[in-house]
Amino acid sequence: MSNSLLYALARPLLFSLDPETAHHLTLAALKRANTWGLTNLYCKPLRAPRQVMGINFSNPIGLAAGLDKDGAYIDALAALGFGFIEVGTVTPRPQSGNPKPRLFRFPRANAIINRMGFNNGGVDAFVANVQASKYFQNQEGILGLNIGKNADTPIEKAADDYLLCLEKVYPYASYVTVNVSSPNTKNLRQLQGESELDALLSRLKDTQHRLADEYGRYVPMALKIAPDIDQEQIKTIGDALIRHKIDGVIATNTTISRQAVLGMPHADEAGGLSGAPVFTASTSIIRALKAELGDALPIIGVGGIMKGTDAQSKIDAGASLVQLYTGLIYRGPALVKECASAIKEIN
Repeated sequence: MSNSLLYALARPLLFSLDPETAHHLTLAALKRANTWGLTNLYCKPLRAPRQVMGINFSNPIGLAAGLDKDGAYIDALAALGFGFIEVGTVTPRPQSGNPKPRLFRFPRANAIINRMGFNNGGVDAFVANVQASKYFQNQEGILGLNIGKNADTPIEKAADDYLLCLEKVYPYASYVTVNVSSPNTKNLRQLQGESELDALLSRLKDTQHRLADEYGRYVPMALKIAPDIDQEQIKTIGDALIRHKIDGVIATNTTISRQAVLGMPHADEAGGLSGAPVFTASTSIIRALKAELGDALPIIGVGGIMKGTDAQSKIDAGASLVQLYTGLIYRGPALVKECASAIKEIN
């Protein structure tokens, strides 16, 4: 039985449950299946190697941050055939996130609204989970670690949180992602402003160089940005990325736009909208970023990838790698190989 058929059979049950309950149940079941060696029967990774940020990726399809905020399911997720795994967002101190309910499905639109709010067990527990994974211990693949700030940290002190997390995760990361674009932490997107971003990237870059000397290993750093920015902001961000020699940019996070789900149940819920409705906006950001950046640094494309041709569209727009999240919820793990195959056939 193929993994696409297995997921098609499981999906009605999962979608009958509260979304956050289904999320935890799915991850627990996947972890159990991986422990029993069952994932290897259905998920065969496709090799389509490429080098990005000085890192060798076995294929260009990655898992986006947010699915595994605590790094507790790395081995199970890696078994699905991804070329790289990104976990987090992690904050310095544990926090419970926003009140429930905070996750809402839109099956007609292949979309989700979430306002989780960086719920996680804190960076020390996160690092312990990473260290305990066989994926890390055996250096089985590429692991991105995504960092953020605590909700109760004043925005003017945000850089301190990012620097603390960078210090803690640096020895265990293949690359580090700096998340300044979640709409679910108050004022966080303010860090995308010209002066705020310039100050943050300057301090992060200084710390990155110091840590590279300390550990004898340079770990690339990427910035994750929002889809809700205009051309002037794209230029400002692009200039800052080049000036500070940031190693990559992830485009994009979830959107605050509701245009694609107007009139649907839960459309007025606060949070970030992901899935098919964000595809066009995120791809447009990739295209505009590529025009600004040229070959100065690579783009990782994420947002609304629901089929193989969507992944290829991100590559055509200027991305070097892509990441999946909401598409996995609607399509299941078969989407990973479908996207890798689509890109390999064209490239």
